[in-house]
Amino acid sequence: MKYITDIPAEFKDTADIFIAMGDEHRQRILLAFEKGEKLNILQIVSTTTLSRTAITHHLKVLHNAKVLNSEKIGKEVHFWINRLIVIEALQNVLSYIEQET
Repeated sequence: MKYITDIPAEFKDTADIFIAMGDEHRQRILLAFEKGEKLNILQIVSTTTLSRTAITHHLKVLHNAKVLNSEKIGKEVHFWINRLIVIEALQNVLSYIEQET
């Protein structure tokens, strides 16, 4: 059995991404986005039974983990999935698993 004292560089920030995406409510929020779509908070709230306050919390977690990008347009903040960071995290883990088998 191999014991690792340091997390590999490829896994940097991966834990935050998986923690953010591991919550069922945040998964539903991510599933609300169509490919390439940008949504504001009200549009996201309309897809769920959660309160705006709860959605705001979940968006903050996803944004802090870099799973979502955002841009303020006028008075509204629009969010979209940061596909590259999510794909990279998944590929890094998959590559590590594949090299171990």
